[in-house]
Amino acid sequence: MSRLAILEYPDIRLRDQAVPVTDFGGALHELVDDMFETLRASRAIGLAAPQVGYNQRIVVVDASGTGNAPTLFINPRITARHLWAVIEESCLSVPGLEGRVKRCLRVTVEAQDRHGRPFTRHLEDMEAVVVQHELDHLEGVLFVDRLPLLRQLVWRWKNRHVAEPGRVSA
Repeated sequence: MSRLAILEYPDIRLRDQAVPVTDFGGALHELVDDMFETLRASRAIGLAAPQVGYNQRIVVVDASGTGNAPTLFINPRITARHLWAVIEESCLSVPGLEGRVKRCLRVTVEAQDRHGRPFTRHLEDMEAVVVQHELDHLEGVLFVDRLPLLRQLVWRWKNRHVAEPGRVSA
């Protein structure tokens, strides 16, 4: 296993929509293991494949914060959302920024494991929030896009020198 480099804003690859995983062979297993190693080394609670330069629908989560409860979601999709709340978030790909975003505290997720077998999980609290954050990455959405408009504008103004290609700075 090896630690992967984490892409940071304004890397344009963070805005790409990830493609579904169709090959569940050895290369996938190596990538998943490397993603878990990167998650642990970063002391983070969630990581999506696009954050490490792989445009695939893969998410690893360990909402325990201890490294003892790793979960893998391949080709995940949320099928139910309940109990909206405003949550403080941050992101490995947008270092130095924290902000409050609206997320659900209960979600149902359908996904596949590393062998392609489908499963369904009912997630609550932090694990539900983390999965929503990471699934946003699979769609090319950063948590800054979910901040209140004024907060987005202030952040974009402060970071106008690193504006994303193709995006107009505030």
